[in-house]
Amino acid sequence: MTKYRKLSHSFYYCVYHVVWTPKYRFRVLTDVVADTLENKIRAICGWKEVEILEMNIQADHVHMVCSIPPKMSVSDFMGILKGKTALMMFSNYPSLRKKPYWGNHFWSRGYFVSTVGLDEERIKNYVKYQETEERKEDGTTDLKLF
Repeated sequence: MTKYRKLSHSFYYCVYHVVWTPKYRFRVLTDVVADTLENKIRAICGWKEVEILEMNIQADHVHMVCSIPPKMSVSDFMGILKGKTALMMFSNYPSLRKKPYWGNHFWSRGYFVSTVGLDEERIKNYVKYQETEERKEDGTTDLKLF
C-alpha cells in the first residue's frame, strides 16, 4: 500500500504533527474523558476524510499525526475539531462547564502544527511513546475528575 492518497484530481501526501491543549493546560483528559474524546476525534476525522496515523491523548494535551486532504486547510480542520469536541465535552461532562475558569472555552487558543517529511517514523514513535517518557521524567499524577 502506498503512502500517497488520491482525490478526484490530485495525488497527495500531506502529513502533519498537531498538538493542542485544554484551556490553562488543566490535566482533565484522563480515564473516561480521554476515551470519549478519542472516539469523537476519530469520528470527526472519518467525517472529514482525515487519516489518523498516530494519536496520543495525555492529561494536559493531545498529539496527533494525521494526513489532511489538500482540499482542507489545517486551520479549518482544527477549528472544526476543537469546536465539535469542546461542545461534546461540555455536553457529556457538565461539571466542566461549572468551573469558573473555563469561560465557555474548553480548549486553549491556537495549536502547534508541523509538517512531517523524511522523519515521519521518528515523529510517530515520539507521539506514541511520549506519555511514557513524560511520566518517567515528571513523576506527576493526573487530576481525577470522576
